[in-house]
Amino acid sequence: MSEMYEVRPGYYYTKGDTWVCKCEDGRILMGISDYAQKKLKKIEYLTLPEIGETVEQGESLGEVESQKAVSDMMSPVTGEVLEINEEAVEKPGLLNTDPYENGWILSLSCEDLEGQCAALMDNEAYSAYIQQKG
Repeated sequence: MSEMYEVRPGYYYTKGDTWVCKCEDGRILMGISDYAQKKLKKIEYLTLPEIGETVEQGESLGEVESQKAVSDMMSPVTGEVLEINEEAVEKPGLLNTDPYENGWILSLSCEDLEGQCAALMDNEAYSAYIQQKG
């Protein structure tokens, strides 16, 4: 029996298992998917860019380290880092328990969010993608 993964509507996903969404307050948040956190197991450390740095869509923006592996996090969009979730940095296990709400990683500015999301997967496409990956 295959494991179930939460994939949220309104979020856009990369093949590198990161997500981006625009919140009601206008912030653009990014994080790792439920699938990613379950594959990594116990997350222990994050390496992130500095506030003010620009991240590029499809390029590494940092690393997530677990007992199992160190993995690059791919940026879902191009934008400037506005905020880092300090709670997630101090308690990386938060990404395991709540990858979509309190476990967000960065807040970004993005000039063309809608256009950049066209290159990403919506929840239905991502669900199909992770089912194929297994």
